[in-house]
Amino acid sequence: MFGIVVVGIGIAGSVRIRDLLNPLPSSPAECLKLVGFVSRRTLGDVQHVNQISLQEALDNKEVHAAVISTDNKNHEESIRSFLEAGKHVLVEYPMALSSKAAHKLWEMVEQKGKVLHVEHIELLTEEYKQLKKEVEGKELVKGTLHFTGGPLDEERSGFPAFSGIARLTWLVDLFGDLTVTSAMREEQKEKNYSRMTVQFQTANKRPLTWIEERAPGMKRNKSINFCFKSGCLESLPKGPRAEVGLFMQDLILFAKKLLGQVSKEELAAEKRRILHCLDLADEIQAQCEQTRQIDS
Repeated sequence: MFGIVVVGIGIAGSVRIRDLLNPLPSSPAECLKLVGFVSRRTLGDVQHVNQISLQEALDNKEVHAAVISTDNKNHEESIRSFLEAGKHVLVEYPMALSSKAAHKLWEMVEQKGKVLHVEHIELLTEEYKQLKKEVEGKELVKGTLHFTGGPLDEERSGFPAFSGIARLTWLVDLFGDLTVTSAMREEQKEKNYSRMTVQFQTANKRPLTWIEERAPGMKRNKSINFCFKSGCLESLPKGPRAEVGLFMQDLILFAKKLLGQVSKEELAAEKRRILHCLDLADEIQAQCEQTRQIDS
């Protein structure tokens, strides 16, 4: 059994506690034992699970791993603290708000011989699995992925290229390594409006566009327009309803890694994809900030 703590009790953290208390029967998640949770707020207990201090979680030898469900800005520090204490880590995306920090954390993972699992449940949705099937084997001509949603507190969530890394991960997972050719951001601060537009090139020099747009009252939605030599895909395919929840699927993946049930090749490919996406996010932020300075 692996003793585990949940750090951060927002929506995701509460779901993590629920899933740890009720693991899928006969799944690797049954090897995870919830020891307690950590929160900045004084909550006493949640779902009959005791609150413990961060220091207790770091020092307790019965705690072998931590699930980090805090604000994005705190991910880097939390990962580092638990790795330094010799614990395995599951963290919500993005693992850090700079690629430099992410690369350093992976170096620490390798030095410590621990598991770092970065949650990317967007790759586990039935919608995405169906999309990947439809894209597979087709030759891209051009494509666009446009996301809309409500505003975020960037102080807590990070620049849109990082807070929106789930969409970037979709594009990299579907079309391979990308190169940023241009990136710009339009902001209307009095309206709390933001639109980031990024142009990429695939390894085959095909153009891809990613738009991340947020404003109050804007409906959360993803739209696509992927054109291939064989025709265009203009809407997301409908997938069947998943029998197992996304966070439970993710927990099972983490447990498999702890149990040594994931190959070195799979782990290396996943690490490479995560770091490539964070490298791209850094480049996007730099280009957007450079464009803003020129415009001002």
